[in-house]
Amino acid sequence: MNPVAFEMFGLEIRWYGILISLGMVLGLLTAYKQSKYYNIDFDKITDIFILCLPLSILGARLYYVIFNWSYYSSNLSEILNIRGGGLAIHGGILGAVISGYFLTKAKKLDFLKILDLIAPSFILAQSIGRWGNFFNSEAHGGTVSKEFISHFPSFIQKGMFIDGNYYHPTFLYESIWNISIFILLLILSRKKLKKGSIFYLYLIFYSVGRFFIEGLRTDSLMLGSLKMAQVISIVLIIICVILLVYNKKAD
Repeated sequence: MNPVAFEMFGLEIRWYGILISLGMVLGLLTAYKQSKYYNIDFDKITDIFILCLPLSILGARLYYVIFNWSYYSSNLSEILNIRGGGLAIHGGILGAVISGYFLTKAKKLDFLKILDLIAPSFILAQSIGRWGNFFNSEAHGGTVSKEFISHFPSFIQKGMFIDGNYYHPTFLYESIWNISIFILLLILSRKKLKKGSIFYLYLIFYSVGRFFIEGLRTDSLMLGSLKMAQVISIVLIIICVILLVYNKKAD
């Protein structure tokens, strides 16, 4: 696949950036719809979004760079080059949550309520952003047979034919899983759940899917012999299940 969508004034505009931007815009529109249900001034949500966005991107990039330091230590000039990929969603979530905590406190907003409001936006943006990996020919799984890949649309087959081999379209698996979570979270957000529950469920559902899909990938960030995303997924599942149980007992 050609990662470049078009050129403008001599600058390459890549699909990766376009799709991440599209995910952010649709996520913000979802937050607008959710703000009406949660009865929160959308202008305040927009202010938080504008301030959290660069910190979220910074967190996503730092996370990726740290766990690829063996490469970046010898290529320092590449650290700021995110146009070709290299953003880790766990780092992005961490950056958004930490910065969002202080911003909501400053604006006297309920932090857990805001997390519930934006949880569907997060997972929707993740679902769309995964297609950027497709155009970059990255974040795929191991090799598969032509017979296996033939069950997918022809453009997926073409995109997953890399250097003479077909590969698992793990970006597609995760994108479909995430959009399913998005729909479920919208439904659950209309239920009267305890504050924080929607966000905890978002992290649990996402982490379950990410754990299994990560097992298929060949380009995972590693922590020694362990796949970092799988480790983080297990930790998040345990923490969020405990928080949900605590919420239930607090009724």
